[in-house]
Amino acid sequence: MTVLADQVVQVARTWIGTPYLHQAASKGAGCDCLGLVRGIWREVLGEEPAQVPAYSKDWSEPQGEERLWQAAMQYLVGKPLDQAAVGDVILFRMRQGAVAKHLGIQSRTEQPWRFVHAYSGHGVVESPLSIPWRRRIVARFHFPEEKI
Repeated sequence: MTVLADQVVQVARTWIGTPYLHQAASKGAGCDCLGLVRGIWREVLGEEPAQVPAYSKDWSEPQGEERLWQAAMQYLVGKPLDQAAVGDVILFRMRQGAVAKHLGIQSRTEQPWRFVHAYSGHGVVESPLSIPWRRRIVARFHFPEEKI
């Protein structure tokens, strides 16, 4: 585990208990899954690399556009799915055929695997990265070593 990855997980865990709030990115006040990743970015790397436009709860589902995936590829560093590491940003497709629209931070790679995420109805939690969750992973990224 790199120092950056360790820091990402430490910061992610400080967000646990933050209520779920669509489009928000404020520790303790509210965030969604993207807001959690944005907040971690700010704490670890500083200013965010771009303004995030307003987005609906269905993201780009009606158009079938992988907007979240495209943004992740632009600002994060992609990696193979089979190279799980602590501190990874993991992208999930919640339903077969739907766009990928959920993010989390891998917090443990030994059994039991775990991840931190902002989950509607629950807020920011650290959950088991169970087989049903792992089946939904479509991409893995890590934060860049320095600001973009």
